[in-house]
Amino acid sequence: MDRRRLSRQELIRARRGDGFVGREGELSAFRANLARDPADPDFRFLHHLHGQGGVGKTSLAQRFEQMAREVGALTVYVDESVHSVPDAMAGISARLGRQGSPLKSFDKLLATYRERRHEAEAALAGPDEPGGEAPPSPGSMIIARAGVAGLGLIPGVGPFAGAVNSTQLARGTDRLRGRIGARLRNHDDVQLVLSPVEVLTPVFVRELGEAADTVPVLALFFDTYEATGPLLDTWLRDILFSDRYGPLAPNIMVTLSGRDALDRRCWADHLEHVTDVPLDAFTEAEARRYLAAKDITDPDTVDAILRLSGGLPVLVSTLAGSRPGAADAVDDPSDTAVERFLKWETDPVRREAALAAALPRHLDEDVYREAVDAEAADHFGWLRTLPFVSERGGRWQYHEVVRTAMLRLQRRRSPRVWAERHGRLAEGARRAAEECAGGRVLARCRRDERWRELRLREIYHGLCADPRGFLAEALSEVKGTVEYETTAVRPVAETIWQAGEDGDAPEVRDWGRRLTAALDGPDGLAGVLTKLLGGPGLDAAERVAICRIRGREHRKAERWEQAFADFDRCLEAAPDDADAWFGRGLTHRYLRNFEQAAEDFTRALAIDPDQPAPSFQLGEVNRLMGRHEQALTLFDRVVERFPIHAPAHGSRAVCLRHLGRYEESLSGLRRAVELTPGYSWALAELGMTYAAMGQYTMALAEFDRALAADPEYAWAAAARGRIALLTGRLDEAVANFGLAVALGTANPWAPARRAKAHQLLGAEEEALADYDTALALADTGRTAVPDVSRAVFLAARAGCLRRAGRFGAAREAVEAARAIAPEELLVRYEAALLTSAVRGLLDAAPAWETLRAGAQEGLLPSDEEGLTGAAAVAVVARCALGDWTGARAAVADLLGDGTPWERLAETEYGLRDLAGLWRDLDAPGADQLAGLRRVLLERMAEVAAIYAP
Repeated sequence: MDRRRLSRQELIRARRGDGFVGREGELSAFRANLARDPADPDFRFLHHLHGQGGVGKTSLAQRFEQMAREVGALTVYVDESVHSVPDAMAGISARLGRQGSPLKSFDKLLATYRERRHEAEAALAGPDEPGGEAPPSPGSMIIARAGVAGLGLIPGVGPFAGAVNSTQLARGTDRLRGRIGARLRNHDDVQLVLSPVEVLTPVFVRELGEAADTVPVLALFFDTYEATGPLLDTWLRDILFSDRYGPLAPNIMVTLSGRDALDRRCWADHLEHVTDVPLDAFTEAEARRYLAAKDITDPDTVDAILRLSGGLPVLVSTLAGSRPGAADAVDDPSDTAVERFLKWETDPVRREAALAAALPRHLDEDVYREAVDAEAADHFGWLRTLPFVSERGGRWQYHEVVRTAMLRLQRRRSPRVWAERHGRLAEGARRAAEECAGGRVLARCRRDERWRELRLREIYHGLCADPRGFLAEALSEVKGTVEYETTAVRPVAETIWQAGEDGDAPEVRDWGRRLTAALDGPDGLAGVLTKLLGGPGLDAAERVAICRIRGREHRKAERWEQAFADFDRCLEAAPDDADAWFGRGLTHRYLRNFEQAAEDFTRALAIDPDQPAPSFQLGEVNRLMGRHEQALTLFDRVVERFPIHAPAHGSRAVCLRHLGRYEESLSGLRRAVELTPGYSWALAELGMTYAAMGQYTMALAEFDRALAADPEYAWAAAARGRIALLTGRLDEAVANFGLAVALGTANPWAPARRAKAHQLLGAEEEALADYDTALALADTGRTAVPDVSRAVFLAARAGCLRRAGRFGAAREAVEAARAIAPEELLVRYEAALLTSAVRGLLDAAPAWETLRAGAQEGLLPSDEEGLTGAAAVAVVARCALGDWTGARAAVADLLGDGTPWERLAETEYGLRDLAGLWRDLDAPGADQLAGLRRVLLERMAEVAAIYAP
């Protein structure tokens, strides 16, 4: 028979078999909606059932599902067993497949995702790179605030993504991108693992529509939505109301069922499309009809059930489940709801088993056997038939109302038995966790979700068994989780609170509340650690460890003073704590206090010479200070002892490049990439080495590889822009520097060099805006640059203002630059140009003479990385003084092979600047100036042609 059409007899039998009673209004409205054309404006495609626990949300959702099937719909039921959006899509696809409508392309892509995810998890199981934490990229901050980027790979986040500090999550995302990009060579695979929702959903939506085309309605039911809503809200909203993932078939219906109202932050703009279905307790008439359907008609028995249940459907169902047939059965003297839930179960072994099995928060058969007495060990099958026990994700759990009542009963009835049973469960969880650990160190175990689950079980039952005695261990677990797996802290804190609540232990409950409040506070994990410092039973070593970890968290949040205070406090108490010296050194490094960082890394290395991180970081700060020989020696030691240390190979190669040893540099960087395929930083540095060798085509190819490995690698985009500027491809330079700025590069040189490209294109207003951006970045926190760079930006900005005729503002900018770096080449050059513009070339002659003298004596810096080279200044100074012989000689030097287009262009630009200051176009030398410009323009065209795409 066609599944879309059932006979009247079958419909009647289905309804009788279901035994569903009540909710007539809701059922009638849903049935009427199923009969509508999906194109009808009155067709309701989104229902939301909500109400307190036990009001029958799940039963009504399941009845809705049955009604949809009766009209030939494809239906899928999803509950809280899904832990991510990909899980939800996978579950929907599997259920549709069982109904003969598989999503084949999606299933294939999902299989690829799971394989690549497994490979990525293998990559994450390795140690972190010893290069320390870098600031999160803005792209990762956006992803983190959205709470969607590969969250399944950031262990412990799960449904708590929205409450995890976004900066920490962003750094976790950046680490994921680097580690996974190194493991998976295919960019599409990296995107699939890091952004599974973005890649999987369009395929899922397309095939879901194809399945919907074969039936009147395709109905999706999301039960227990209070648990899954934080994970699925944004995804479902975007599928239903946006084009982000493609068009949705109009005959797809969605029903959400949960305790809470919909999150207005997500759904506020779409509430007019939501059919709101609030549920409350049964009316007396509904409850009586339900009991009659269960053949419970004795008036006294019915009255007793109504009195005990308060009309709450789950309690009505529970009390009716054993079909009490006599009035005296209700007259049991027990005054607790639990006794009445079980009063018609006469087997004392089963009664006690039902109580004992309420102690665990989740059940499987192994946990059940640990919870109950030996004589009840084989009754797990019976337990699963009880109306208040339901399956969730392969495990079973009690309805919250029933479990809470049973816990209270057992706690009051026999505190000794309560403690013994919880102690037995804690010991079983401890043994299982030890077996799961398999000899691994704790740091590795904390990355294992199964181990963490077992540890949480041990903590919960340990606190219930012995609140005072176990509290110190539970708080120690919080500290360890903060140290090694920050995203898993919230479940530990919430477990402590739950144990305090269920065990009626005020101190434990208060600790759980304080820890979760601290997590949600402004200091995040650092606030949690502050609370732990006030915990019971801490010895000096534990206090030192907490201070050290808190210093790390302050550093991550860029609370520099607090970070230093914690590291200093730690070192005062434990001068031989190598990790504290190392942590303080990293803090100095991030603030560009390289000398102090070097001192701290040296101390850490002296205490623990076997660790690669201090050696590597000591080499890094020497490299960043330009001490390439010293850095090279340190990197040699790291590579000798740790030959697979890819960052050390890479940084060593960068030092070799600065020392002019290009072939060795290329070899070292290739080795780094060989050790870590897709190592975007090493690929970009390969490009820089090729650029230093003048092999610009090879350089661009390496930058392309770096961007392919990490499309958000702003520095690689800026490096591409640098090559484009050197070779005269100005539009490409502007585009690549623009990409770097858009990706959120922290390097102010990217907008500064885009400003230079704009200037050479004649776009002075855009150049001025770019210099303003560079100065803003130069003055901001971790993006701050040395004073000399700020002086260069100020001087270049002054040039834009001068050319716009804003001499007063230009003078202020020049004076600000002079106050910072009076001897900097570009500062003196712009000062001479400004004086020439305001007072004439004659008054500026002393400044020009100083610049010319410096050029003749070889005193002008080469300024290879600046905005205007010494060669350009030398030519312009000679022309300003009328030294045409010297100017022609200087230009002739520039015309030789190997001079980049950029150096020719900035010289021509300087002469163009000077020509604009020439008062009399017929003055002696005007022709000379024009001739020099003409020669430079011709050579620029020749060089640009060499590198034309």
